Amino acid sequence: MENSNLVDHLFMLLAAGDRRTSRSVVSKLLARNVAARDVIEELFWPVLDRIQTLYREDQLSNIAHHYATRLLRTLVDQVQPMLEQGESNGQTVLVTCGPDEPEEIAGQMACDLLEAEGYQVYFCGGGVANDEIIEQISTTNAHVLLVFGAAAASIPPTRLLIDELHNRGVCPKLQVGVGGGVFNRAAGLAEEIGADIWAYSPQEMVQVLQTHADRRMALSQRTVGRRRKARKVQNEAA
Repeated sequence: MENSNLVDHLFMLLAAGDRRTSRSVVSKLLARNVAARDVIEELFWPVLDRIQTLYREDQLSNIAHHYATRLLRTLVDQVQPMLEQGESNGQTVLVTCGPDEPEEIAGQMACDLLEAEGYQVYFCGGGVANDEIIEQISTTNAHVLLVFGAAAASIPPTRLLIDELHNRGVCPKLQVGVGGGVFNRAAGLAEEIGADIWAYSPQEMVQVLQTHADRRMALSQRTVGRRRKARKVQNEAA
């Protein structure tokens, strides 16, 4: 999909609050048999990134930000039913995110793509207490806890959540994945807080999870969170 000009065009429509034309752009893409996952990965994701970048840099007004994020979420809802659904792969993912609308959108896109790949997905959104998340990990028998689209303010509780999971030994085979949001702007943050896997975009997260699906991988082959835990044990032994 040739998407550079299209990203510009859709961003302008969203920031202006043009609901009808925005929906028409997406409908025309789908009518041309552009794959729904390509619309999400190559159009919605870069548009969301631009919205957030300009807003952080104070180049987008508050109302334009509200227009854009609320309307983008309706477009994500519009495309989700068009995703081709794969067979169940027997893996369950519990997804959380930052508390605001943009983080919720990022988490939702990750959920939609994971579900299409055969994962059983539970999306609790943002603002959920850690003890409730830990309870749901057990209730859902989750194989993966995914924090996708975290805001900066979400990092301290996310770090505490990961530490608590390690300290309690809750679901020792659970993988913790992070991506999007502040993790895309802060190099090394995923490893620092003890995540097992990291990805820039929703589609990349799908690919990373598929790569690391084998729970019998050796410790040296595992991802950053396991290495952090190993270093912690070594430091305490010293």
